[in-house]
Amino acid sequence: MTETSDLRGEIVALWRHPLKGFTPEPLMTVALRPGEGLPLDRCWAVEHGPSGFDPAAPTHISKFRFVALAPMPSAARVRTRLDDATGRLHAAADGAEDISADLTDPADARRFTAWLTAVLGEAVEAPLKVTQAQGHRFFDHPQGLVSLTSLASLTALEAAMGAPLDPRRLRGNIEIAGWPAFAETDLRPGQRIRLGPLVAEVFKPIQRCVATHVNPETAEADVALVPALQQLTGHANCGVYVHILEAGDVRVGDGAEVLA
Repeated sequence: MTETSDLRGEIVALWRHPLKGFTPEPLMTVALRPGEGLPLDRCWAVEHGPSGFDPAAPTHISKFRFVALAPMPSAARVRTRLDDATGRLHAAADGAEDISADLTDPADARRFTAWLTAVLGEAVEAPLKVTQAQGHRFFDHPQGLVSLTSLASLTALEAAMGAPLDPRRLRGNIEIAGWPAFAETDLRPGQRIRLGPLVAEVFKPIQRCVATHVNPETAEADVALVPALQQLTGHANCGVYVHILEAGDVRVGDGAEVLA
């Protein structure tokens, strides 16, 4: 039997982000596979001007080439939802008529980017274009397949900053409760974590950027989370990337234990 360490917690939320930079969607269960991220997580992105991304030969491209919260905080004004039954993306924003689009259809994708251009207004400085490639995911790190965050770390930051912090600021895939604050950033690459029925391996800590400063409700950069994180911990890491080693279905309420 594989032994566990004293680091034991519970999965309290699962999130996917079908359109990079836009609304996180909560899940109750998710099928995970080795060498992959969450199904449909960051499978589309919106280029802000030519990004150099080639769908025929996809490679990692900086998030600053796309509509995302770090370069364009106002993107948080847009609320998106992918309908699994129809495959259509639904989007809404204050002051605009709701839209539904099939992003795999070029004409529909152009209709969506025209709507998005009007919503974002002056923040758009170059043509927008929806892009994707079969099997490719628009992660911030080319090997950052699954991101794990700890609610205790966010609570410690809240106490240090004197302000409430929505977990969606961290844009993680798997939220853990019950671990000590910042214990996840102390895990060594190669250490293994049991997530429900499967095992994952720690890849690297997640270095945070100004995207975390953006309030997901108001679209305002209303806190300086990265400087506060550096002052509190001596670094800008919060959360950890993991790689899935075994296939299985993970559910909210499953255990999250670091293996000794």
